[in-house]
This record gives sequence, C-alpha cells and structure tokens, in this order.
Amino acid sequence: MSEALDTEVKTNPQGDPITSVAAPKPAGEMKKDPHAEAKKQRVVTPEHMFLEAPRVREFITGSEAAKEAVRRSNVDLAIAYPITPQSETMQLVGVLYGEGYVKEYYRGEEEVGVMAAIAGGSRAGVRCFTATAGPGTLRGLEGIASWPGHRLPAVAFFTCRVVNAPLAIQPDNIEIAYLLNCGMVVFHAENQQDVFDFIMKGFTISEKNDVTLPVAVCCDGFFVTHARGYVSMQDRGLKLPPREAWRGAVPVLDAENPPARLSRDAPVQKSNFMAYNIHAVWQQEVWAAVERSRKYIDKYMGGLCTAEGVEDADAILVASGSAAAQSREAIRLCAEKGIKVGLIKIRSLRPFPTMELRKLCAKAKLIVIPEFNYVGWLAKDVAASIYGHSKAKIIAGPHVYGGQSMPVELIVDEVESGLTGKKSTNVPLSQVMGNAETDPSAMAHFMRSI
Repeated sequence: MSEALDTEVKTNPQGDPITSVAAPKPAGEMKKDPHAEAKKQRVVTPEHMFLEAPRVREFITGSEAAKEAVRRSNVDLAIAYPITPQSETMQLVGVLYGEGYVKEYYRGEEEVGVMAAIAGGSRAGVRCFTATAGPGTLRGLEGIASWPGHRLPAVAFFTCRVVNAPLAIQPDNIEIAYLLNCGMVVFHAENQQDVFDFIMKGFTISEKNDVTLPVAVCCDGFFVTHARGYVSMQDRGLKLPPREAWRGAVPVLDAENPPARLSRDAPVQKSNFMAYNIHAVWQQEVWAAVERSRKYIDKYMGGLCTAEGVEDADAILVASGSAAAQSREAIRLCAEKGIKVGLIKIRSLRPFPTMELRKLCAKAKLIVIPEFNYVGWLAKDVAASIYGHSKAKIIAGPHVYGGQSMPVELIVDEVESGLTGKKSTNVPLSQVMGNAETDPSAMAHFMRSI
C-alpha cells in the first residue's frame, strides 16, 4: 500500500495560501442584502414626520445631517459633482445609494450638466436632490435660474463659500445674493439641525400643487458642513411619501408631453406684444407661487422667522445663517453690560418675512444686521421691508467675508455705538440709517447706498 502524498499548498510572500477558487462559506450563511434596511422603511405623512414622530439626538456634522435628511426623504435621483465644501455631502449621499435609500445616483461631468440633469429628472416626475457651492453655484446658475420658470420641484443644498478672486474655499455667503431673485424658495440654515429639517421640509413644500418650485437650502460652508452639532432626528425607519408628480402645477414630460414642445410651442420666442405679455405673466405666476409657499413654511417650519427677546429690547439683531449663532453670543455679552438685546432669526429669505419684520420692529430703537458677506444682501431686504414702518436706526453690519469668522465683539461694538452715538470703527456711515423723522437726508443716503 502506497503512502498518501501531502497536497502542496502555494502561498504568497506573506505566507497566505493562494487558491483559484473561493473558500466555501459556512453552512447556512446567506449573502447579506445591502438594501435590507432601506426596504424596511415605512412611509408616513409629512405631518407625522415633522410634527409627531419621536426624535433622538445625535452629535453629527452638517454634511451628515444632510445625508440623514436625504435618507428619510424618499429621494429618487441624486446627482453629484465635487466642489469644496460640498464634496463630503454628496459622497455621503452616494453611500445612501449603495444602501438603497436613493434609487439613482451618479457623478455629473460638471455643474452645468448636473443642473441640466436635475431639470430633466424633475421634468420626468421624480424627486431630485443635488448640492454645490461657490463657483459651482455660479457655473450652474443658468440652469438653476431656469428651474422656477419650468416649475421644477427639487431641493438643492448650497454650502456657501467664497466666489470672488483670488480663489479661496473659505466660508462667505455672497452667492445667496445670486439666488434670491431666481424665483426659488430660499432657506438659510443656521446650524446642523436646520440643515436636517430644512432639506426634508423643502421636499414637501417644493412639491405642493400651488407651489411646484425648487427649494434652495443654504448654509455657511465649513462653519456648518464640517462642524458638529446636536441634531434631533426621527427614526431612520421612516420616510416621506414618494413624489406624486400628477399633483404638480404643470404636467410631467412623457409620450403625450414630449420635450420638443418646449421649443416647438414656445410663443415667448416671438418678438411681439403677446410674447412679452406671456413671459411677464409667467414671471408673475412664479413669484405668486413663492408667496403661496408661506402657509406651508408656517405649518411645517413654524414660520419664516423666529423672535427671541425683542419685547422692550434696547436693540434688535436681525440675522440669518451662522450670523444668528454669533448674534446669540453677542446678546449674552450685552446682557452682562446691562444692555437688553433681542434677536430675529430669518429662516426663509424667499419668501421674505416682510410683514413679520414690520410688526416685530415697529417699536425698535436700533437694528443691527451682521452678515458673512461684503454686499449686505440681508440688510437691503430688511431696510426695504421696514421702510416707513419703523423709526429705528439701522446699522447694515458688521460684515466679515473672504473666510473670516465674526468675533462677537464686533456685534457688541455696533450695538454700543448705535445706542450711544459713538462713531463705529467697523461700519461706514453710508451703511447707517438714522431716525426717519429727524434725519431724512441720512435715510435717503442709506437707501441710495444699498
């Protein structure tokens, strides 16, 4: 009887066995479905999701908050193109695609293509999400500005950064100035919680029949996207109802509404009074739809703005985004000095809370508007809204930009100088409006300068 021969086992340089066939799996082990958890999600109404569902707090970044919002939003299509500080957000949305929470996902060739593809997806009747920042916003702006006119519901997340030369990637929200007059609904998130809430609620508001418009959710890049904060979130096993495109204000494109009709049946391309009138009336309808979103913002978000301690305040700070967070710390420092200061936080920039500001600022003595940009787009809207409805002195500043953070002492200095009459060292006189009754020339100069 011959002896049994030992089987030769080949190994790699590390000593690991080399085999051309996969090792057999243990008996009873089955391949794990990467979409298993996503398939377990349960559809609930927006009212239950936003107003009733229990929440649990987690300490996460703004990009992670956006990811968790998309997870619960029943998104059909997400398209990405990387640009700092947005890149991590869309990378995380790609993870959701791998897990089955997003149905389709790909990386576009550049921002123009991304915005065009989002338009195509929305026209086809699916729920769409994308994100961009700074130069990416401006590169895609032609497409973005066309979305409202085509009545395309979608949510775009703008993680604001510097757009001016010299090139920089730091926080600066000047790009919001370009978005304000496109016909979109525009929200400005202060923190990670706002990012989570505004994205989810944005989908619901965007798709309402009497709105049918895109929603822009903006935040100040890095300050929010890469920093961590507490976010109260509903169970990940819940999701919003799918988009029901048939409820929209315009029909989706299909075999009965082919894309060719966009140009073939476009009387606005003619040069006559009827063409001009059609375009004018359509613009009016777009902005009327923006205004009609107010009731849904009130219902789901609790209002276009919030007010804290404005009754009998010596001064009121009006701010949005990260400037609202800095304003809260400035209010604390003012309180230590015996100065009572209130805060109005603007959540919705379009529609703008004009009537709310007129009511809240009616008795104000001083209004200070800190911003993370050079041009002061928020101060312009605030001044135009309360013009003739408040006798307050308005200081359009302080401003920081180019990536600078805002020391709270700058805000405190403007409050003190505004109340005492001391000349500001941070805000030029052209950005200060005096009392409307006693100094009309200063008010007129201020309105011209903004």
